[in-house]
Parts: sequence; C-alpha cells; structure tokens
Amino acid sequence: MGKSDTQIIRLLLVDDEDDFRTTLANRLTRRNLDVTDAGSGEEAIEIIGKKSFDVAIVDIKMPGMDGIETLKHIRKIDPLVEVILLTGHASVEAGIEGIKSGAYDYVIKPCNVNDLMVKVEDAFRRRMIEKGRAQENRECSKS
Repeated sequence: MGKSDTQIIRLLLVDDEDDFRTTLANRLTRRNLDVTDAGSGEEAIEIIGKKSFDVAIVDIKMPGMDGIETLKHIRKIDPLVEVILLTGHASVEAGIEGIKSGAYDYVIKPCNVNDLMVKVEDAFRRRMIEKGRAQENRECSKS
C-alpha cells in the first residue's frame, strides 16, 4: 500500500487536563492523525454520536463520567471503535479493568508519543480487520 493509499486515522482524544490534551492532540496531529478532542466523557459521547472514529484515547481518571464508563458508552455507540485508556496513576489494575471492559490497551501517563502511535496504529489495523469481517458477514447473510 503506497503513501497515497493510506487512510488517515480518525482519533478521539478524551482527557480532562486541558494542557495535556492540547499538547498530545498537537503531537498526534503532526503525525497525520485526524484528531478531535473532548474534555470530558460526556462531551466525548456527544461527539461520537455525530462523527465516526477509528480509535479513541480516553483518560481513566476524569470527574463525572470516568474513562471506564466512557469506554462502555463508546462501545455501545460504535462497537468497532478501538479504545486505548490513559492512566496517570500507574494503576495497572485500572488498565486491566479497562481491557476487561473492552479496551484495546492502556498507556501510563506521561506517555511516549512514539509508543502511543504504535498502539494507535495497531488498534487501527484491528479495527480495519473487524470492519472487513463485519462486511463479509453482511454479504454472506444476504446470499
């Protein structure tokens, strides 16, 4: 697949820390991602109801709707969105709980942007495979 054939990854970034979210959004945008950001789980749910995403990066610890609850809502709206959770408290338990709730993976803050990009690209590939399977299943059920 040539550079012109590659699809731009549509990413939703959800974090209540404005400075962190803005900095990370800028860094991910410079890596050719289509980044939309939200400052809360509630805002993320509102956005994902209007726009389609491939991958979401969601902070676990947020006031109001936390990251695990946000993840569950995202998966209800679009089960094919791959969610990567962020935890700033080095809480492996929270990351594992997230994976049990359907997250693709988790990352501990502060995170290395290159490492995060690898996880985003892997999550995107998984989404494309799942979308292909869903399409095949629809085609098979028609015949």
